[in-house]
Amino acid sequence: MDLPINPPVAPMLAKAVASVPDQPAEGPTWSYEPKWDGFRALIFRDGDEVVMVSRGGKDLARYFPELVEAARAELPERVVVDGEVGVVREIDSVRRLDWDSLSQRIHPAASRIEKLSLETPAIFIGFDALALEDIDLTGEAFTVRRDALRQAIGPGGSLQVSRVTQDPVVADQWFTAFEGAGLDGVVAKRLDGLYVPNKREMVKIKHKRTADCVVLGYRVHKSGTGLGSMLLGLYGDDGELRMVGGSSAFSDKKRIELQEMFEPMRLDPDCVAQGEVSRWRTAGSSEWLPVRQELVVEVAYDQMENGRFRHTVKFVRWRPDRDPSSCGYDQLEVPLTYDIHDVLEGTDGE
Repeated sequence: MDLPINPPVAPMLAKAVASVPDQPAEGPTWSYEPKWDGFRALIFRDGDEVVMVSRGGKDLARYFPELVEAARAELPERVVVDGEVGVVREIDSVRRLDWDSLSQRIHPAASRIEKLSLETPAIFIGFDALALEDIDLTGEAFTVRRDALRQAIGPGGSLQVSRVTQDPVVADQWFTAFEGAGLDGVVAKRLDGLYVPNKREMVKIKHKRTADCVVLGYRVHKSGTGLGSMLLGLYGDDGELRMVGGSSAFSDKKRIELQEMFEPMRLDPDCVAQGEVSRWRTAGSSEWLPVRQELVVEVAYDQMENGRFRHTVKFVRWRPDRDPSSCGYDQLEVPLTYDIHDVLEGTDGE
């Protein structure tokens, strides 16, 4: 591979801010775009040779062979683009990004990868360009790189281009509306900003919310001492208590304190429950210890997906004033429902 920019390259990153930055009075400084929630990926194409790597430099091409073929068919002969890999599923008659389907694509068996590439094909959403033909674009302003990206990726294929706007009011609207399409915020880039690998030159605004949950039980820390994670539940409309995720960011001292608090609350000293087994968690590590459902905890979260917290949540405080039976899904903010194709460029322009 002989491109102006060759792998490995660490992608440019974003730092978190509280709100969408305003444009200064003297003229636009920022370009805003939806924050996609998938696997960050860089695609390098040099003729028939295609390399696709994750943010950490891991090979993604073997897991998404359909995107490798799409890169050969849809990209220019020599190009480097930055973007996000996602899987679109129809959920409640609306097409949206589905994290569960995407995560299932990371599988060790080649036969399984081939099967899933046909059943749940991925798309690539491009939002930056590092090189086009023989030109290194990393030293160019984002406006120049954006033009190159639109030259490199046309509408209608497996490779798409993210929408952008220079209107902060529109960006605020996207922040709320597009969550229903499987996105998790907004990213802002300086119009004159350069592409600086592995530096937090962009800003991101993510959803932050809290919920009151029932403590279902806990896992012991992998060291064998203290609490590893606290498992949480919410009541559905049918009155059933469902596990929705866990909280695990505790100091060593706090882990021991929590385990000592939970031990007397165990339903049965000999009872060990089995959680969901996945490629991230083996059968042994999925075990957890149920406790009496008496405690309510307030946690901070960003997204719900398929009835569960999308990421590990953060402990905020205990809620002794809340009755566990009052902790239901009805307290959660429900995002508006948008079709994923309304978030991609080409539906109504920029």
